[in-house]
Amino acid sequence: MLFYLTALFSGLLVVSNILGVKLFSIGPFMMPAAVVVYMATFLITDVIGEVYGRKNARRTVQAGFFTQIIALVFIYLAIELPAAPAFGMQAEYAMVLGGSFQVIAASLVSYLISQNLDVTIFHTLKKKHGKKKLWFRNNLSTAAAQLADTVIFIVIAFWGAVPTQAMLGMIGAQYIVKLIIALVDTPVVYLLVKMAGRGKAAEPMAYDSARVQS
Repeated sequence: MLFYLTALFSGLLVVSNILGVKLFSIGPFMMPAAVVVYMATFLITDVIGEVYGRKNARRTVQAGFFTQIIALVFIYLAIELPAAPAFGMQAEYAMVLGGSFQVIAASLVSYLISQNLDVTIFHTLKKKHGKKKLWFRNNLSTAAAQLADTVIFIVIAFWGAVPTQAMLGMIGAQYIVKLIIALVDTPVVYLLVKMAGRGKAAEPMAYDSARVQS
């Protein structure tokens, strides 16, 4: 189960970087389309940390960072390949997938800080409460990490391009939505922890079985 959770985590990160190009609005709130996908990554690291421990949660964060770097390299190479005459959307292709260096830098910096903060707070609380109060450490760690992620990303990505007041509005709007999503996904965390716990219990048995058969 750890393997699948780590793969899902890395996959969602790459997808969120692609989806983040589009902005959508709900009433007065404007945010990137990646917000829901990216929020799921914090859920996954909490599940991994709860079942498999802090070390594996940090390894997942590191794996996600390197996955993003590699994906960005290949996206850049794909953009730079000479377009075939029949392909008439090179400019649009580059615009959608390329982004800007400032936005990419903002994404990577905010990712490293917020994901590691999430793991640190989650396991500080877990050390204090043991297996109890999963809902509390899940929501508190995600709330703190998302505040850091939102502030860091928007400040770096839009510094010099958007007025300070507008940036504060973007931070407030996005953070409210992220808090709502974090509260709503709490039952999903419990479900995944239960599934991962069952999978972890079966893993040694599966390993021993495979070793006997070999």
